[in-house]
Amino acid sequence: MDIILKYFPNLSEVQQQQFAALYELYTDWNSKINVISRKDITNLYEHHVLHSLGIAKVMQFRPETTVMDLGTGGGFPGIPLKIAFPELKITLLDSLNKRVNFLNEVIEMLGLKDVTAVHGRAEDYAKQKEHREKYDFCVSRAVANLSTLSEYCIPFVKEGGSFISYKSGKIDEELSQAENAVKILGGKVQDVVKFPLMDTDMDRSFVVIKKMKPTAKKYPRKAGLPAKEPLA
Repeated sequence: MDIILKYFPNLSEVQQQQFAALYELYTDWNSKINVISRKDITNLYEHHVLHSLGIAKVMQFRPETTVMDLGTGGGFPGIPLKIAFPELKITLLDSLNKRVNFLNEVIEMLGLKDVTAVHGRAEDYAKQKEHREKYDFCVSRAVANLSTLSEYCIPFVKEGGSFISYKSGKIDEELSQAENAVKILGGKVQDVVKFPLMDTDMDRSFVVIKKMKPTAKKYPRKAGLPAKEPLA
C-alpha cells in the first residue's frame, strides 16, 4: 500500500482505506477462482494497481467522464481508476460470470458508486444502443493484438473520445500492423506513450487512439472473428 502513496500522495483517507482493502479481497477470492495469476498476487500493487493508475500520467479526466473497461478480468484498470478518480462513471465488462460476481463484491465491499460490472462479450454489447458510441474512453489491459482490441473497443467510444490500450514496451511492429484496422474502425492513433512501470524494470506503453468518425455498423463482427481474422 505504501507504494501507492509514493506516487499518489494526495489520496483521501477513504481512498487509502479502499486501496488497502484490495489485498485481502483479492487474496481471498484468488484462492477460489483465478482472478489474477496466483504467482503474482504478492505483486498486486506493483504489477496491477500501479499499472492501472499509470494512465493518470498521460490523461486528465473531467468530472463524470464515462469509461468502458473492456475485458476487465480482475477489475484492472477499472477498479483502481474508480478509487483514484471517484467522479468517473465506469462500466466493467467481462465474458466470465464468476469474475463479474467477484467484481460486484469488490464494488459493494468498497462502497463504490457509479461503477457497474456486467457479464457479456464485446461483440454483443457494442451492438446495443445503450453502449454503442456512448463512452468518453474505452480502456483495456486485455492480452490481444491491437487490431483485434481496436475492433472490440472503438465501437464503444463516442466521436471525439479515445480508446486507450495498455501494452508492453515493444509496440512498434504491432502498431504498424494495426494502422489500417484503426482507420477502418473510425480511429486514428493520436499518441504512443512509453514508460517504465513504476518501481519495476519493466517497460510499458499506452496507445491512445482518437475516435474521428462513427464506426460502420458491421463492426465488431460476430463472436470469434476479430481474434481469428484481425482486420488488416
